[in-house]
Amino acid sequence: MAKERFDIHQHITTQIITAIEQGAGDFQLPWHQGGQVSRPTNISSKRAYRGVNILALWAASHACGYSSGVWGTYRQWAEAGAQVRKGEKSSYVVFYKELEFAQDDGIDPETRLFARATPVFAAEQVDGLPLEPVSDRPEIERIAAVEAFVAATGAVIAHGGDRAYYRPSTDSIQIPCASDFVGTATSTPQEAYYSTLLHELTHWTAPEHRCDRTFGKRFGDDSYAMEELVAELGAAFLCADLGITTEPRPDHAQYLAAWLAVLKADKKAVFTAASAASKAADYLARVQEQEPLSTY
Repeated sequence: MAKERFDIHQHITTQIITAIEQGAGDFQLPWHQGGQVSRPTNISSKRAYRGVNILALWAASHACGYSSGVWGTYRQWAEAGAQVRKGEKSSYVVFYKELEFAQDDGIDPETRLFARATPVFAAEQVDGLPLEPVSDRPEIERIAAVEAFVAATGAVIAHGGDRAYYRPSTDSIQIPCASDFVGTATSTPQEAYYSTLLHELTHWTAPEHRCDRTFGKRFGDDSYAMEELVAELGAAFLCADLGITTEPRPDHAQYLAAWLAVLKADKKAVFTAASAASKAADYLARVQEQEPLSTY
């Protein structure tokens, strides 16, 4: 009997669905971890992971209690002078490789992308390589950085009212005044304000002249919920890059059922959303004449 092929798309989707369902009661999703969270980084390249790999490793860290945010393959840890402990269970990231296939006409080859699952281990699973503690920038520096980041996008932002939203007809963002936001046990009022603003800025990247992001053809009635998922992930990625805590948005609890339904019906949906969120974050970095925040 042939061994069943490992399906990396289904594996990661199931992992994220499980994490969402476990945190649905108080809306603590895989990207809401409390405190300062950074993107997972690779021990060899020192660069941050992208797209769905961020979510997969955040979910694995949350499930296993890892906090270092540093990951690598068995070989990469060995090359760094460390040893993965015997019996440790790997997590998975996915990479895509282009392969060419001959067409029936024998003229132009067809290029297809194939997903390759790669097992990785967290720093907490290895011996022999003490990691330097991550420095915690003072809040005043982190807030100054996110203020500069937002201002440099050039987005039109109006303050007032009790709701935050992006209005396509005017290509502008409406958000309550910063003084109206309240803090939590893990975030300050300023962090709550800026995490909300980064969510709306991710929506701001959707129009054709920016990221040209639409989901109607593929997701139909669920396209609006998918755009909200992209904004949630985009804000989480940016908050991690800028050192701002992202907090649950109770008004988005209404999308949980739709997100879970889409992810359960389409094993590649979360890959699509996470990829779009990474592209949005990179766009927001480029418009201020900066390098993309992550390049891995």
